[in-house]
Amino acid sequence: MGRRIFLMQTNVQVMRLRPLTPSTLRVLVALPLLALAACQPAGPEVVPPEADDPELYRGAVLRVTEVMTHDIFSPPQASRVYAYVTVAAYEALAPTRPGMVSLAGQLRDLEAPPVPADDVHGPTAAVYAALAVGEALTFSAGDIDSYREEAAAALREAGLSRRLLDQSAAYGEAVAAHVLAWAATDGYAESRSGPAYTVTGEEGTWRPTPPAYMDAIEPNWQTLRPFVLDSAAQFKPEPPYPYSLEPGSPFRQEVDEVYAVVRDLTDEQQAIAAFWDCNPYVMHTRGHAMFATKKITPGGHWMGIAEIASRQAESDVAGTAEAYVRTALALADGFISVWDEKYRSRVIRPETVINEHIDEDWAPVLQTPPFPEYSSGHSVVSAAAAEALTALYGDAFAFNDTSEIPYGLPARAFPSFRAAAEEAALSRIYGGIHYRMAADRGLEQGRGVGALQVDRLETRAPAVASRATARSGGAGTP
Repeated sequence: MGRRIFLMQTNVQVMRLRPLTPSTLRVLVALPLLALAACQPAGPEVVPPEADDPELYRGAVLRVTEVMTHDIFSPPQASRVYAYVTVAAYEALAPTRPGMVSLAGQLRDLEAPPVPADDVHGPTAAVYAALAVGEALTFSAGDIDSYREEAAAALREAGLSRRLLDQSAAYGEAVAAHVLAWAATDGYAESRSGPAYTVTGEEGTWRPTPPAYMDAIEPNWQTLRPFVLDSAAQFKPEPPYPYSLEPGSPFRQEVDEVYAVVRDLTDEQQAIAAFWDCNPYVMHTRGHAMFATKKITPGGHWMGIAEIASRQAESDVAGTAEAYVRTALALADGFISVWDEKYRSRVIRPETVINEHIDEDWAPVLQTPPFPEYSSGHSVVSAAAAEALTALYGDAFAFNDTSEIPYGLPARAFPSFRAAAEEAALSRIYGGIHYRMAADRGLEQGRGVGALQVDRLETRAPAVASRATARSGGAGTP
């Protein structure tokens, strides 16, 4: 069992290259048909309203989430997949929806995608673009291909003609190929061969933690190209408190708080810690046996919140694509930002300090994740995603978060996205895996990442954004 677990973890760290996926073959076959169709006149086709239902696109992103959960993608890796999947879907839809603004020229190094033929159904193209990118960047391609078949059957049942379905699918996969070519230049492949984290004897620096004592995950993630950020260090937080176990020192106070909170945890604090755990690979030991449980990543949780918000606001497919891509880009840049700080400061985890210097029997409520402590990844990415969603739906958008129901946890109600982000940050203290400084400063760091995206990224022309605001009752997209 131990050998199998090692191989599973290794697969998470290695980019698997396949010669030609089914979607790539379809693009190669369909591109001549696209050119031919563009040259031949075709009468306008009435598209049934059912074919515009955003649920098909939401289902495509959910299937990618399920595949990444099965494949045990690390939180940074999952955020990268979400970003490219949602950018491809958005770009495939944008030319067919007046008022949607392409992300080309706004995201770093993204050039304009191919121009569609006149007769393309945007929502179908978006679904196929998302699935093609998800298939290329994950391992369980068969699960994604099966959803492609389900989507095609649903579209045909809705009344979409075979000609328009094929034409739209071919265009979506052509956009996906364009986005994948862009993704190949982001530095991910080079980061696979970057230097591993070296455990040193330096006082106060991170060391592997029980039960698996796994190596540090993604020590070179900060070298990847950001999407909106100017650099990984653009929102570098202030340095952590200097390591010191002297009673009354700032760092010792941080340690003592975590120790005391976990010892006297209330039922509500326990529930908060569990709800925001989002550890994709939790190891369990029973005697000599070891096994793992799989859950969504922090990014997967916030993509679930984007789904909930878009449905609650009754967003059309354009509004749904906008919410997904803004959330995903905030998450992706948030992980690049926080991973930059983690491997700069390399702060030791509370579990290590408390076990060695205070109480050898103390254990955190949550399993300590395998990377340095400062700043808190949950805090950064939650705050960034909350800013993106607040810009779309407003600062008083109340919702029930049902993202964790599939993992046996009840829904939690929040008065706003920012309130959810603040609870996510607190959950790391209640879970015993972060100091307060990492949570509080992580929120500030993430707010900066999210606010920059809101300020820089344009997804809707002003008139369209105003109408969307009126429908949702929110603040709208700047």
